[in-house]
Amino acid sequence: MLRFLILCGLIFFFPQVSANDGIEALSVTTNPDGSQEYSVTLQVLAIMTAFSFIPAALIMMTSFTRIIVVLAILRQAIGLQQSPSNQILVGMSLFLTFFIMAPIFSKIYDEAVQPYINEEMTSVQALHAAKEPMKAFMLSQTRIKDLETFAKIAGYDKLDSPEDTPFVVIIPAFVTSELQTAFIIGFMFFIPFLIVDLVVASVLMAMGMMMLSPMIVSLPFKIMLFVLVDGWSLVMGTLARSFGLGA
Repeated sequence: MLRFLILCGLIFFFPQVSANDGIEALSVTTNPDGSQEYSVTLQVLAIMTAFSFIPAALIMMTSFTRIIVVLAILRQAIGLQQSPSNQILVGMSLFLTFFIMAPIFSKIYDEAVQPYINEEMTSVQALHAAKEPMKAFMLSQTRIKDLETFAKIAGYDKLDSPEDTPFVVIIPAFVTSELQTAFIIGFMFFIPFLIVDLVVASVLMAMGMMMLSPMIVSLPFKIMLFVLVDGWSLVMGTLARSFGLGA
């Protein structure tokens, strides 16, 4: 399993690797006098370097980006600076990401990990099999405009279909689309709380209470509004349905 995870770095740094290629970790050189020298190939060094980027890459390739941005905007809209804390928001985002990505991860396990464990395919073949479900998920959430923009920047002007787009183009396009979608959802959540702030500010001004901060008065009303409409269930359900779950 560890070897399989390490090989995931090849998706980003060695897209030209085919399913029939092997990975040599150690090279042996025989000297004229019969002695042997051992050296680690640069390929292994590149793979280990790529391995350090895998956690960040997996986060940016899943639903985590959209969820954490929306939750951060929601906290700002309510007016709470430290509650829920960053640790709670990250934890909520991670577990909701696992929930949303569960069908994708199950497909990767059935089509790539399990055959690799059973020695039915090589590690590189398993890597290519695992790449397809992730690629299909990201393409389903990526706007064509963003995909075309990054493909043009990378020099891929002639692509027959989005499925032919390489991973190095899909990932930044996917992240850009996720940020765009997250800001749209966050804006929709922000409007009701903004209306509460405006109403409270207008009432305080009409009463002549200029020195009292509207934020202090509106905060309990915004929390009450959020609780009355079952806000957390609404937010989580909206985020899950935005990825096509329950549709």
